[in-house]
Amino acid sequence: QVQLVESGGGLVQAGGSLRLSCAASGRTFSSYAMGWFRQAPGKEREFVAAISRIAFNTRYSDSVKGRFTISRDDAKNTVYLQMNSLKPEDTAVYYCAADPTNSVLTIRTIHWEYDYWGQGTQVTVSS
Repeated sequence: QVQLVESGGGLVQAGGSLRLSCAASGRTFSSYAMGWFRQAPGKEREFVAAISRIAFNTRYSDSVKGRFTISRDDAKNTVYLQMNSLKPEDTAVYYCAADPTNSVLTIRTIHWEYDYWGQGTQVTVSS
């Protein structure tokens, strides 16, 4: 089992940047595929970015491609989401998620495929 704690959210002006972090407990972080999702008020949780074990693969939603970068540091048990050129429509609660997998190829983009979730961190982008 793994516990996830997000940090790094906040209020930023449009065009600005934030870096979210998700720290995981446990010794087997490297065996998890990781993902970031977000949920705005009144909307469903949506996929943002995902990264496979050992960062073999990454994937992004079309809405953030070219602006956001997901990365992981297995030595620090942490996954990051660098968010640049932020827009007001990026405003949401951002969640990280973990999926235990044996394959370095596994990428998960659907929320119910993930077993573990953090509590979320609020990102607000002002216009």
